[in-house]
Amino acid sequence: MERHIVVCIKAVMARAPEKRVVRAPDVLALNPFDRPALEVALRTREECGGTVTAISMGPETSTFALSEAMAMGVDRGILVCDPALAGSDTLATSTALAAAMNKLGAFDLVLFGTRTADSDTGQVGPQTAVLLDLPLVTGVSSIEHRDTALIVERRADGFQERFEVSLPAALTIHPRSAQPRDLGLSGIERAFEQGEVEKWGLANLDLSPDQVGWAGSGTRVASQTRVVREKNCEFLSGAADEQTDELVKRLIALGLIG
Repeated sequence: MERHIVVCIKAVMARAPEKRVVRAPDVLALNPFDRPALEVALRTREECGGTVTAISMGPETSTFALSEAMAMGVDRGILVCDPALAGSDTLATSTALAAAMNKLGAFDLVLFGTRTADSDTGQVGPQTAVLLDLPLVTGVSSIEHRDTALIVERRADGFQERFEVSLPAALTIHPRSAQPRDLGLSGIERAFEQGEVEKWGLANLDLSPDQVGWAGSGTRVASQTRVVREKNCEFLSGAADEQTDELVKRLIALGLIG
């Protein structure tokens, strides 16, 4: 019943860029929506045995995200890194991740976060599953392990849904499904001093430059600008009933209530 679990993670932009997007170390963070997926993978290994591999795609500066995953307890970290990957949209990203998993060999379960904190598309998990021809359930909140299958549950459109999924399979993990464990000092030491993140380029993945990057992307980000929100706060004076009357008048004037 041992499982080889693969978790796809991303180093996301921790704050909006001023101009051109530069993924420098000081503006990157491990995607918070990937942390529950990592936790589910580690709990699966504890219950079933096996190994956990984390894969990420990005520049060299993304290495720390894999080191952090290894500090949590992941067995192996792989960074898909190549200048030809620059400008990849979700489809080109999924193409690279699927190629990496095919190169990796046999696996039983592929886990994703539901989305990323920077681009927020939620597309990479489903697209990668399609490219790998895997059954997929999104937004999973609980998992029961069987010998060759999983029983998973999710909540969608007001319904609690329960599925039986044959292995190998892909899941996106609901962010509230698991509380990620804290990083222990021994795990940090092991990951950052003894652990080694493997780096794979296009040559390792048997991909050509026209399949990824700008050439392999059907969409492109035309621009990114910081949203400036202006808030005005005004305190109403008078007794409580006078404040209430004034508030109601203003809401009516704005057309918010009839």
